Amino acid sequence: MNRQALTIVVVAIVIAAGLAWSALFTVHQSQQALVLQFGEPIRVVRDPGLQVKLPMVQNVVYMDKRILSIDAPTEEMIAADQKRLVVNAFARYKIVDPLRFYQTVGNVAVAQSRLGTVINSSLRRVVGSAPFAAMLTGDRSALMRQISDLVNHEAAEMGIEMVDVRIKRTDLPEANSLAIYRRMQAEREREAKELRAQGAEVSQRIRSRADRERTVLLAEAKREAEVARGQGEGQSIQIFADAFGKDADFFAFYRSMKAYREALIGSNTTVVLTPDSDFFRFFGSPEGRAQAPAKKP
Repeated sequence: MNRQALTIVVVAIVIAAGLAWSALFTVHQSQQALVLQFGEPIRVVRDPGLQVKLPMVQNVVYMDKRILSIDAPTEEMIAADQKRLVVNAFARYKIVDPLRFYQTVGNVAVAQSRLGTVINSSLRRVVGSAPFAAMLTGDRSALMRQISDLVNHEAAEMGIEMVDVRIKRTDLPEANSLAIYRRMQAEREREAKELRAQGAEVSQRIRSRADRERTVLLAEAKREAEVARGQGEGQSIQIFADAFGKDADFFAFYRSMKAYREALIGSNTTVVLTPDSDFFRFFGSPEGRAQAPAKKP
């Protein structure tokens, strides 16, 4: 009997400990909990720490109360000016009403799926009412506020508060981008050809000016050279005339020596003249007198 009683007591203690353990649960500071009883929400626990629930009857669903993020899928949209663009957005949100969140979406995966749809529809509505240039200028912030307001209105029904919605990237479709790049390339090539043509024109103008100045300088130099040469020849003639007037024989001798030097050039020079030729009169007489003709036998 004592053993049976001890066993019953031990079993009762174990059961009581198990029930006590199952009646306690802990809420982390980054979480919030929803207590369910047979699947029905009973209460929301927002404060961190050790909490109590009915064992075997109630269970706990934990939800994150930190700011969560979601990347919306990339979508191709049409702006108000009928220009196509590819938009990639992201959003940050937090669960502010765990009861409504549990009743409407149940878990984070379903919530993010629905939020992605809401974000894309809001993007299409706002982007479709604005020109393409507004996505690239200072008007983009106002568009972001409009998108955030639309998404926040839809997300409030799910117990979610949108902290921020931002467009991560706005780009043209690949076909449009290639066309724009080709147009930009053609424009740059046109500008390059225009600059080259202007450079060639300036170069030709400089070359023509330099050629004209060169021609003028050469003409002036040639004129000055001719003038100097003429003056020199005049002085030379004057000097020769003065020398001839002073000593005609010396002048004749000098002219003959100059003629010898110019005529007898090289080692193979051959001159055929008569013995009494006046050309060699200085060879026969130092005074330059012509030789007497030889007597006939």
